[in-house]
Amino acid sequence: MLNASAKFRIGQVVKHRIYPFRGVIFDVDPIFANTEEWWMSIPEEVRPRKDQPFYHLFAENETTYYTAYVSEQNLEADETNEPVDHPEVSEFFGDFDHGQYEIDIDQCH
Repeated sequence: MLNASAKFRIGQVVKHRIYPFRGVIFDVDPIFANTEEWWMSIPEEVRPRKDQPFYHLFAENETTYYTAYVSEQNLEADETNEPVDHPEVSEFFGDFDHGQYEIDIDQCH
């Protein structure tokens, strides 16, 4: 039986290990839960394993905002202590403190 445990948590700001973007986690899948087509579209030399947590991010780079689906192996904690400017962050989260957003309880209803 797989015993997957997420290294990162909802509300945490993270950055991609390879590509220049960062984001805030808004959901976690214990193992890969996207389409086979999506997975196969990733170049084989950087394609992640499926047997690990995958994170849904409100992501941003220097030019745009988007949502991203990223494997745990390709994420690391963002140490800038800067908030994420993605416009959907304020709809899901409350205050930002030291690299972590508080979950907005009012949005959970």
